[in-house]
Amino acid sequence: MTQRIELSDAARHALEHVSTATLTSQLLKRGFRNTFIFGMLASRPDLRMVGYAYTLRYVPSREDVGFDVDYDNRTDVQRIAVESIGAGDVLVVDARESTRSASFGHILATRIARRGAAGLVTDGCLRDSPSFVDLALPTYSHGAHATTSSVAHFPADVNVPIGCAGVLVMPNDIVVGDREGVVVIPAAIADEVALDAAAQDQLEEYSLERVAAGESIVDVYPLAASESEAYARWLAGKRHQ
Repeated sequence: MTQRIELSDAARHALEHVSTATLTSQLLKRGFRNTFIFGMLASRPDLRMVGYAYTLRYVPSREDVGFDVDYDNRTDVQRIAVESIGAGDVLVVDARESTRSASFGHILATRIARRGAAGLVTDGCLRDSPSFVDLALPTYSHGAHATTSSVAHFPADVNVPIGCAGVLVMPNDIVVGDREGVVVIPAAIADEVALDAAAQDQLEEYSLERVAAGESIVDVYPLAASESEAYARWLAGKRHQ
C-alpha cells in the first residue's frame, strides 16, 4: 500500500474548484492518459468530491463462498471496509463493471458518511438508489439495482490496487468528482496538478470571455504569447475586485 501524501491547503482548495476536464488535461501533459472513470452517474451532482482513495475489490460470487442475504459484519470484507474507512477517504469499489446486482446500499453509505468519508465511487450499481439524493455524500455509480450485492459480487480485498471502470486506483490516490464525473490523480503529483489546473482554469476563463464577446479563437484559445500582457492586465483586475 502506498503511503499517504497529504495535500497542501492550497492544492486542496484548488481541487475543490477546478473541473475534472482541466485535471485530465494537466494529467495528459504529464503523460497520464487513463485517469477519468467513464460512465459515472452522480447521485448528488450538487456536491463536490475530493479525498484519498480507499479501495474495495469484488470478485464474482459463488454459492459456496458467501452467497448471503444476512452478512457477518465481523468477517465480511465489505463490512470491514465500511467500519475501517477513515475521515477524508473516498471508498472506490471495483465491481468489475458488473450491473447484475447492487454493489453498495444506502445504509452502508450512511455509515461511511458518518465516519467522515469524502465520497463513494463504484463501477457497479447502487441499491436503495432513490435515498442517495438525501444523503450528504458525493456518490458516483453506473446505475441502480435493487438486488443485494452477493448475487453477483464477493468482496475479496480492501485497500489494495484495483481497477474501477478500467482505471487503475491505488490506495491513497487523490479522487476528485464533479458534475462531469470522477478523475484519479497519482498522489505524488497531486499538488502540482492541482495548482497548475487552477492556473489553467483561470486562463480559460479569460479566453471564454473573449470568445463569448465574439472574438475568433485564433490567438485566444490557446492564448498566444502576444496576448500575455492583455491577460496579465485582466488578471490584475480580477485580483483587485
